[in-house]
Amino acid sequence: MSRKSAKSTATTPATKALERMGFAFRLHSYPFDPGDLGIGEQAANALGVAPERVFKTLMVIVDDKRPAIALAPVATETRLKTLAAALGGKRAAMAPLVQAERLSGYVKGGISPFGQRQKLSAVIDQSAVEHESVFVNGGRRGLQIELSPDDLVKALDAGLADLAR
Repeated sequence: MSRKSAKSTATTPATKALERMGFAFRLHSYPFDPGDLGIGEQAANALGVAPERVFKTLMVIVDDKRPAIALAPVATETRLKTLAAALGGKRAAMAPLVQAERLSGYVKGGISPFGQRQKLSAVIDQSAVEHESVFVNGGRRGLQIELSPDDLVKALDAGLADLAR
């Protein structure tokens, strides 16, 4: 994978953050449709990749006070107790949409794990390491970042856990 040029029209806080950190990635654009299909599934279909390789970014609150992020394959549910334990907590809940957008600096459908307003603890479903590359949101609707799972873990300083069911 080659590094994306900063001169691209697809520059977002997420792509800028990855460039600053020196990680290789590819950008993939697709026409976003706010229809009934889930955002991640729509991305997988549009890009012609298995949904297991497309990871959703979930904004969560651990123990009612600590925001964090979790990444899991789009076609799965996330085990919140496992997520909480991976982040050293007892409980985790999805952040309300308004709070997720405020914390991340992105809108629903465009929340990237990179370039958020503040660095949050992160955990990634361990299935990510089974793939040569994975896709995460690029910071706007209709934009996906493809990168190696090792780089994803390093860039987020994330832990791995069996989050998906």
